[in-house]
Amino acid sequence: MKKIFVLLMTFGITATGLAQQLPVYLDESRPVDERIDDALKRMTLDEKIAVIHAQSKFSSPGVKRLGFPDLWTDDGPHGVRPDVLWDEWVQAGQTNDSCVAFPALTCLAATWNPEMARLYGENLGEEALYRKKSVILGPGVNIYRTPLGGRNFEYMGEDPLLSSRMVVPYVQGLQSKGVAACVKHYALNNDEEYRHQVNVIVSDRALHEIYLPAFKAAVLEGKAWSIMGAYNLYKNQHNCHNTILLNKILKQDWGFDGVVISDWGGCHDTDEAVKNGLDLEFGTWTDGLTMGRTNAYDSYYLAVAYKKAIQEGKYTTKELDEKVRRVLRLFYRTTMQREKPFGFLCSESHYDAALKIAQEGIVLLKNDPVKKGKSPLLPLDLTKTKRILVVGENAIKMMTVGGGSSSLKVQHEILPLDGICEMAKAANCEVDYARGYIGDTIQSFDGVTVGRKLYDSRSAEELKAEAIEKARQADVVIFIGGLNKSSYQDSEGHDRQQYGLPYGQDDLVEALVSANKNLVYVNISGNGVAMPWLTRVPAVVQGWFIGSEAGKALASVLSGEVNPSGKLPFTWYAQLEQCGAHALKTYPGIWREDHQIIDEEYKEGIYVGYRWTDRQKEKPLFAFGHGLSYTTFKIGKVTVDKQQITADEQITFSVNVTNTGNRTGAETVQLYISDKVASVDRPIKELKAFQKVFLQPGETQQVNLTIGRDALSFYDEGRGDWTAEPGDFEALLGTSSDQLTQKISFMLK
Repeated sequence: MKKIFVLLMTFGITATGLAQQLPVYLDESRPVDERIDDALKRMTLDEKIAVIHAQSKFSSPGVKRLGFPDLWTDDGPHGVRPDVLWDEWVQAGQTNDSCVAFPALTCLAATWNPEMARLYGENLGEEALYRKKSVILGPGVNIYRTPLGGRNFEYMGEDPLLSSRMVVPYVQGLQSKGVAACVKHYALNNDEEYRHQVNVIVSDRALHEIYLPAFKAAVLEGKAWSIMGAYNLYKNQHNCHNTILLNKILKQDWGFDGVVISDWGGCHDTDEAVKNGLDLEFGTWTDGLTMGRTNAYDSYYLAVAYKKAIQEGKYTTKELDEKVRRVLRLFYRTTMQREKPFGFLCSESHYDAALKIAQEGIVLLKNDPVKKGKSPLLPLDLTKTKRILVVGENAIKMMTVGGGSSSLKVQHEILPLDGICEMAKAANCEVDYARGYIGDTIQSFDGVTVGRKLYDSRSAEELKAEAIEKARQADVVIFIGGLNKSSYQDSEGHDRQQYGLPYGQDDLVEALVSANKNLVYVNISGNGVAMPWLTRVPAVVQGWFIGSEAGKALASVLSGEVNPSGKLPFTWYAQLEQCGAHALKTYPGIWREDHQIIDEEYKEGIYVGYRWTDRQKEKPLFAFGHGLSYTTFKIGKVTVDKQQITADEQITFSVNVTNTGNRTGAETVQLYISDKVASVDRPIKELKAFQKVFLQPGETQQVNLTIGRDALSFYDEGRGDWTAEPGDFEALLGTSSDQLTQKISFMLK
């Protein structure tokens, strides 16, 4: 308010004349577009150029003369990243920039619960507000095309419908706090290897049916205030200034009124940046990770070079004013919005939210009895369990640190071993630990230390022998294994180099289960992995990267305090060749003769994930949508409110879901649609709706799933639009893509 008072005095406005003489751009009673027009008229060329590029690693300037504060961005999407120095990728050394780490977005998607996405966005927004951040760089919604993708853990799985339904409430929750979501990475950023050089060749149909729907939902339904361009190329143009993706699809077809922000170092050319839809440039020189040269920010493509070209008559100010108009709109939505909620940092409610999301997202992949006729191994019966052995480096390794730009400085992270020890203590169980293998002994990343000392001088054979000997003495062995956030695993910058588990873990699993059949394998990752030993291991849990409350969440599921209800957001292949991108050998692409660009053709087209395995009649290790429970459910007979619909009508499918077990639990009813006769090749089935229900033992609840014409449509490349052809369709309902017990036919007239 003090700044506004000074501005009013500058304009010669007294308190008496305030209502009549308030500048339009400061008058909150005026429509935003009028305020933008007024501010734009008052800005100099230098001020306009300044607001469309960075002034530091994470900020861009406001317009101080007019009272617009600087705009501060920060990395997400799983928490608010610690601050770095103005000009360097070095920790600023602050003591008030710790955060709560929320589960990685693969875990959020695995909840199959949009309410969890809203909770996620709201809590992250409060942390960002406290840290005075106006834009959070997330969420990510790129499609899980290959399980080797190094950044898949930051995204929401393989299915466009699931990603769309989860991204909208995340964006709405975050922006309800006055913090802009910057949905990323738009678009086709499905590889990390050679990400600056990959030119994606994809059909228009696959682009619109698979790779764009989540971005479209974020814009049209979530009303996202900003979008981040991607590093890769499409049709030989970098996506941070791609005329088809940005001008045609995003701004013209979808009517996006927000700001397109470059990924850090994703801008390559002034002319393309001016003409092809980029609004705000960050991180140039050279890849966004180094200063580059003195006065680097003036040397950005949308800085002095752009200003000089305008002065020389190469451009008018038409494009510049459009960019500034969008940036000013972002200011009014964030920095200039005075009626914001309060921000909180590391509050109890944020930890509660992180825990709840983690618990709902953990997936019980397998749960068999060790002996025939006995109960499944999980949940652990702690009344009969006296000695628990925990094995694995991931039991003692922080997973909030590393992985690239989503690395965080957390106030605390409960490690799996600590969570299990706390669980066992309450039941008077003894817990022992054996490392079993050494994977990564790096002690810090980006200035943040990784907790327990990870260095170990023992050989692989010594570690393995210790684990086997201790396993023989234990009642239950819990192996916390999987991937980590190191380079070439689940990490930005590189893709994985193999589908199998690293660090000799497969051999260790085989040895442990030979020593003790009561083995629970907990996989920590954002990707599927090969499991050649699966038939021998009775219980398998997918533990994801689940943030600050990781150990507590895992222990609560293993003990049965919480009944698991997560469902896989991607197809878990038995081997890499079950994935279309690898079966067709199109990944990672072919280098051009000049070795500057690598062309990667998405030959599988719309057949990504379960669409591909369905078509090939292959059985994956675990199907898309798969997830077990400690209770049992029965899906009743499906009914439909009408047998045929017209193009402007909706149709509702109803089933009763009953909890037939003796534990409170949650089940997700999934609706897939099959087009029986079509003029184009269509998948056998596609997910079109879902709903998660929470039921007490014996309770029955009716689930109603409603769809319309859009759920029956395909993208018609000839027309350049969506088409729903009249004819017969079939609805398939069940609890995973391979457990669809209910079917019913209907017709589109």
